Amino acid sequence: MSNLIVVGFPKVDEAEAVRKELVAIQQEHLISLEDAVVVERDADGQVQLRQAINLTAAGALGGGFWGSLVGLLFLNPLLGAAVGAGMGAASGALSDLGINDGFLRELGETLPKGSAALCLLVRDATPDRVVERLRSFAPHAKLLRTSLSHTDEAQLNELLESSRKQAEALRLG
Repeated sequence: MSNLIVVGFPKVDEAEAVRKELVAIQQEHLISLEDAVVVERDADGQVQLRQAINLTAAGALGGGFWGSLVGLLFLNPLLGAAVGAGMGAASGALSDLGINDGFLRELGETLPKGSAALCLLVRDATPDRVVERLRSFAPHAKLLRTSLSHTDEAQLNELLESSRKQAEALRLG
């Protein structure tokens, strides 16, 4: 079962930096992410979603491949590739894998203008090691929402708080 974790940041750059670090951490098998989306509420109050995966582009690429293959069978690979890419892009644009976009937009409306949130759908993780790696971001991070049990949420809050204190001590020391 996957867990939803939403962490707020005062600036979108910090949320993006944490997402990039999580991708590196995932390659070390310390966390397994199903989805990672940065939700930004800009200075004008507009909500923007920065998806980790562009489903439209991925669909177009896959559709183009399969369209070319079918086109080869019917001796018209260019037409097959064009139709396949169009169909793939359309199906990718209509797909909503991971965290529901409606939920993300609703969450974005609650953020202060000029801030951001990092929404993670976590399949599996080693929380203490992940938080240790993200310590430098802890002073600005705030746990906004989770689907974790109350016990696990309290542990995560404790880890964030201890990391925040350690990062402050390192900065002042």
